[in-house]
Amino acid sequence: MKFMKLGSKPDAFQVDGKCIRHVTSDLATDIIIKVGDLKFYLHKFPLLSKSNHMQKLVQKASEDNCDEINMVDFPGGPNAFEICAKFCYGMAVTLNAYNVVAARCAAEYLEMTEDVDRGNLIFKIEVFLNSSIFHSWKDSIIVLRTAKSLLPWSENLKIVGRCIDSIASKTSVDPANITWSYTYNRKLSVQDKIVGDSMKLQEKIESVPKDWWVEDICELEIDLFKRVMTAVKSKGRMDGAVIGEALKTYAVRWLPDSVDALVSGVHSWRNKLLVETIACLLPSDNGVGCSCSFLLKLLKVAVLAGIDDSSKEDLVKRISLKLHEASVKDLLIPARSPQTTLYDVGMVQSIVNQYMTHEQRSRDVEPGKSAGFVLGHGSLLSVGKLIDGYLGEIAHDPNLSLTSFIDLSCSVSELARPVHDGLYKAIDIYLKEHPSLTKVERKKICGLMDVKKLTMEASMHAAQNDRLPLRVVVQVLFFEQVKAATRAQSRDSDARTTCVSKMSPDEEWDKTMGEDCRSLKKKMSEVETNEDGGQKNSKMGKKKSRNSKSGVQLLPSRSRRIFDKLWVVGVGKGHVENRSSETSGSSQSPTSAVVVRDNTIKSSGVPSRHGRRSVS
Repeated sequence: MKFMKLGSKPDAFQVDGKCIRHVTSDLATDIIIKVGDLKFYLHKFPLLSKSNHMQKLVQKASEDNCDEINMVDFPGGPNAFEICAKFCYGMAVTLNAYNVVAARCAAEYLEMTEDVDRGNLIFKIEVFLNSSIFHSWKDSIIVLRTAKSLLPWSENLKIVGRCIDSIASKTSVDPANITWSYTYNRKLSVQDKIVGDSMKLQEKIESVPKDWWVEDICELEIDLFKRVMTAVKSKGRMDGAVIGEALKTYAVRWLPDSVDALVSGVHSWRNKLLVETIACLLPSDNGVGCSCSFLLKLLKVAVLAGIDDSSKEDLVKRISLKLHEASVKDLLIPARSPQTTLYDVGMVQSIVNQYMTHEQRSRDVEPGKSAGFVLGHGSLLSVGKLIDGYLGEIAHDPNLSLTSFIDLSCSVSELARPVHDGLYKAIDIYLKEHPSLTKVERKKICGLMDVKKLTMEASMHAAQNDRLPLRVVVQVLFFEQVKAATRAQSRDSDARTTCVSKMSPDEEWDKTMGEDCRSLKKKMSEVETNEDGGQKNSKMGKKKSRNSKSGVQLLPSRSRRIFDKLWVVGVGKGHVENRSSETSGSSQSPTSAVVVRDNTIKSSGVPSRHGRRSVS
C-alpha cells in the first residue's frame, strides 16, 4: 500500500475524555471547533494561515462574540478534520488509501487551496492520488470503496470517476504485462502466487489468469460495480467469457441462497436492483459469455424478485440461444402468485418457442452462408430430451392443467424426438397423478406419443400399463409384433436380400405386409391353442415361443386377454370377428375388422397400394 508523510513536528494532540481534543502548547488555545460529537481546542493562527473557509468562520464568530464554531456536515467527520488541523500545525501526518479521500474532501470543505498558501493540502493530496494511488490496483479499489461514504463530495471532486477509469484500464492490460500484486481480496493457490524474485518470468506470466481482477471488483457496492463493469465493457478489449464470469461471481457473492431470504421484505428491493443490474451488464454476444445454467438461475431470481418484464424478456431470449446446454433442474422455475402450479410452465413455454424459432431460421439459412445462430442436429435432440425430462418433473404437479402439458409437449419439433420413451414416461406419470381424467382426456394426452417410436422396453411396459387406453395398448402390441417380424426378416440369407432388393417398391411392400400378417396370424393361433390346451401345453408353448427364430415372447396376461377380445380363430370356415367395441372408431387403430381367407389377413386398418386397407 502506498502512503505519504506530511509535516515533521511531533504530534501534540491530546485526548481529554471521549469528546475533547486539545493541543499541548505553551500558548493557551483561543478557539473551539465542534465537529460531530468532538470538540477541538485549537489556536486561530495556524488554521487561518491554511484555510480560507476558517477565516470566514472566525470572522463571523467574532462578529457574534462567540468563541465556538460548529461545523455541520463536515465531510469525513472528526478524523478528517484532525488530519487537516495537524497539517496546519505542521505535525506529522500519514496519508494512505484509507484516509486520503476523507482528507481530500475535508481540505476542499476548508478551502485549503494554493491561493491561501503555496504547497497547501489540496495540492499535496492531488499529487499523491495521481502519482501513487491511481497507479496501484489495490489502492484504487480501496479508495473507490471509501469514496462511497463521502458522496457527493468524492463524486464532485471526480475521485470516483478517476478511480473507475484507473481500475478499468488495469483490467484491460495483458496478463503477461501485469507486474503488480492482485491479491487484495483473496488468497491465491500456490500455482497462482506471484511472489519471490527467483520465479522465472514465464512461470510468472502463466500464473496470472485472465479473470485475475474479478473477485476484487465483486466487493464493490452495486452502483459502483455497475459503473466499473460499464467502463470495462466500453474499453472493448475484454473477452465476453470473462465479463460473464465476473457477473456470475458477483451474483454468487451477493444474492442469498434461500428463496425465503430472496423474497423477504428487508432485502427484496436490493435483490431486485442487483438482478436488474446484472441483466443489463450481460455481454451482447448472443449468450456466449454466460452459461445457460447461470442465465436460468438469474431468471429464477428475476421471477421471484419481480423485476420488470423487459429484463425478463431479455433473459428469455438469451436462454433460448443456449437451451440445449440446460438441465431439467435449471428449468424448474418457481411460480409466483396468482399461479397455482409449482413451477412457471409458461416461462419455459416462452423459452422453448423462441428456441424453436431460432432453430427454424437456422434450417432456412442457405448452405455455405454464415449465420449468427446455427444449431446442429445434436443440440435439437438435446432439447427434445430436456423437455421430455421437464414434462416428467412437472407431471407430478396435481394443479398442472392438461392443456399446459400438451402445449409444451407439442412445442418441440418431431425431429427432436426420434424415440418417444421419455414422452411416454411423462405421460404415464401425468396419468398416475391425475386419475380423474376422462376417457377423452386420456385419449388426447396419449395421442401425443407415437407408439412406433417406443423401444422394446417401453413397449413391454406400455403393454402392461392399466392406465393407458385399451386402443393404445393394442397399437403397442401390434407394432411391436411388426417390428419383431421385421427383425426376423433382417436375418435372412444374402441371396434372399438381393432378391428382395431387385423387386419393385410395390411388390416389396406387398410381400413384406403379407409375411408380417402371416407371422401375426401364426403367433395368435399359438396363443389361442396354448390357452385351450391346458397347463402342460401352455408351458410347452411358452418354451417354443422363446426359442422361435422371431424372438417374440408370450405377452402378459392382460395383453393375451386383449388379443382374445380382438381375434378369435374360427374352425372350418377360417373367419375372425371383432368383439371389442373399445377399439372401433379410430383412424389410427391397427385393425378394425379382420378376415382370414387363403392364409391371408385383410383389414380396414391400413390402406394398401391399390386403395384397399390391409394390416401394417
